[in-house]
Amino acid sequence: MARGSQDKTSLGPAPTAEEPAGIRNIVLVGHAGSGKTTLVEAVLAATGTIPRPGSVTEGNTIGDHDPAAIKQQRSVALACAPIAHDGVKVNMLDTPGYADFVGELRAGLRAADAALFVVCAADGMDATTAALWQECADVGMPRAVAITRLDHPRANFDETLSECKRVFGEGVQPLYLPMLGDDGESVTGLIGLISQRIYDYTNGYPPSSREPDPEHLPIIEESRNELIEAIIAESEDETLMERYLAGEQIDHAVLIEDLEKAVARGHFYPVVPVCAQTGVGLDSLLELMTGAFPSPLEHPLPPVSTVDSKPAEPLSCDPNGPLAAEVVKTTIDPYVGRVSLVRVFSGTLRPDTPVHISGHGLEERGHPDHDADERVTHIYSPLGANLREVNVCVAGDICAITKSTAAETGDTISGKDKPLLMAPWKMPEPLLPIAVVPKTRSDEDALAKNLAKLVAGDPTLRLERNPETHQLVLWCMGEAHADVVLDRLRAGGVELSTEPAKVALREAFASGGKGHGRHVKQSGGHGQYAVCDIEVEPLPRGAGFEFVDKVVGGAVPHNYIPSVEKGVRAAMERGLISGNRVIDLRVTLVDGKAHSVDSSDAAFQTAGQLALKDAAEKAQISLLEPIDEVVIMVPEAAVGAVMSDLSGRRGRVLGTETDPDAADRAIVRAEVPATELLRYLVDLRSMTAGAGTFSRTFARFDPMPSHLAEQYRKAAASH
Repeated sequence: MARGSQDKTSLGPAPTAEEPAGIRNIVLVGHAGSGKTTLVEAVLAATGTIPRPGSVTEGNTIGDHDPAAIKQQRSVALACAPIAHDGVKVNMLDTPGYADFVGELRAGLRAADAALFVVCAADGMDATTAALWQECADVGMPRAVAITRLDHPRANFDETLSECKRVFGEGVQPLYLPMLGDDGESVTGLIGLISQRIYDYTNGYPPSSREPDPEHLPIIEESRNELIEAIIAESEDETLMERYLAGEQIDHAVLIEDLEKAVARGHFYPVVPVCAQTGVGLDSLLELMTGAFPSPLEHPLPPVSTVDSKPAEPLSCDPNGPLAAEVVKTTIDPYVGRVSLVRVFSGTLRPDTPVHISGHGLEERGHPDHDADERVTHIYSPLGANLREVNVCVAGDICAITKSTAAETGDTISGKDKPLLMAPWKMPEPLLPIAVVPKTRSDEDALAKNLAKLVAGDPTLRLERNPETHQLVLWCMGEAHADVVLDRLRAGGVELSTEPAKVALREAFASGGKGHGRHVKQSGGHGQYAVCDIEVEPLPRGAGFEFVDKVVGGAVPHNYIPSVEKGVRAAMERGLISGNRVIDLRVTLVDGKAHSVDSSDAAFQTAGQLALKDAAEKAQISLLEPIDEVVIMVPEAAVGAVMSDLSGRRGRVLGTETDPDAADRAIVRAEVPATELLRYLVDLRSMTAGAGTFSRTFARFDPMPSHLAEQYRKAAASH
């Protein structure tokens, strides 16, 4: 049992669902420290799923069972926590709030049908949370807000609610208001705006209910009117608003029905105050999750194709339909082996079922296209690291399977007789390179084995074996992500160190010249005689390599001319002054000598290399560096700092504009040397309080400034 997981014998039975209508898949979204994991623990305990809530600081929560999460005291991976309430199975998907683990968050969004945004009453929200709200809006995902940590000394519900309305829009409305206790500071109850009742948690959870006190009535009336108008505005009954404004008392049941419909359609966003420590609001949150959030029947399914990319019929969330499921997360358990978290979109997954597993489209991330037929022997209901066996997983539900040899994150599981492929979800690009160096030969083998497992489970991790810098580079989402990856490698028995990643440069002739190559050995034997003379001429950038034969009179026999070209190409590949490849060059073979007995292919290859090196010694060689075009998205307030920093990185700003999707964000476009971008992700987050993001694409090679080029030459010479 993984450290941090609860004792399996103390857990309640795994909740099950026979029909999609009885399922809710809800992803919890919010910045690090907002209280998502603590809230999940409280809900699990309140529903009797676990005997008592765990603690993030003590490392014994259901969600944060990963050793890296316990070490960092924050979520680093997606975790599933199913509960049963009011006859409904709710799969809560707890996601990390730190930007480095956005891949885990996107996996949670893929598996969910609704999102619960968790906002701390003491800290407000960050830019990432605001951006995710817009992302959910773009796909029409239903949303609600839980304002947490009401017991914090700096908690301010009213300010936090105002911020939510400002960032998320006026469709955000509270269903309840917190009620202070006799000390005027602690929250001991909730004021129900629709029911006009007081829910008192003074004696703990669940609360007692009573009529409001006289001092509560003005508060209820003002907030309730605003709430009811917002609900009625989304009602399908066009006469309801007119009747309400005329003074008619709208029945509670009508209001609740319209509220639930508006939430399920993604048009209305209720707010519930919650305190995980005291239990305040947990019952209201459970009622919202089971009653207002949509079932999988109401959520559109991802498009599918055949495995050879031909269109397939759209799927529906039908337990009797063709099997189509997706691996949203893959982990390696030290005891069980590979564990795959699976969302079933169509059909029914049963034990001892032959299935087809397909993974296509992520080859550039280190995931080669693959197809395999396997048999699913067991199906489990995952509760963090705990796996409880179940008999079936119907369309709309989430389960876990084990010991698959082929399944990777993002793969499609479908019927063996009708293989399908789901369209992949959007994954961010890793932008922080870390070069890893195994300490011994045995560590090299262990590193390769462990990296294969990590890459299979983490599509945001890119593995690059750079043939030019001879480094093994892990492209990560940030420093915290890199720390987790390295910790997992070391936990797998790999001893390694890290070094700064290198950027592959280029060399180019700045001027033309001549070169003489002579390979003549007098020690006897064959194949020791070759002489060639070449002329070199730089070509325009991007022109590539040209080899021209202008030998006359057979000075170099025809069969050895390709040997000279091969030698020149080999010298260009190895580099002439810094170990970097030579580009954009025309080499003309003009003369040479051969021996009828002692000449050979190998000798003329060597002579070609010597000739190019001789030409390089006489000519001027430029060192070129790759220039990337970067698109940087930052808050408007940070534009000045970002542009100043770009100047210090030898960047050239191409322009700035307002983000069309967010008026308070700016887009900065610039060209920056790739050598200046190795740590840019870390620095940009520091400059923008974590709100800045960027993308990069290769633009061209440009000459490196002479003083930097000289440093590179000296460094290359010392090695």
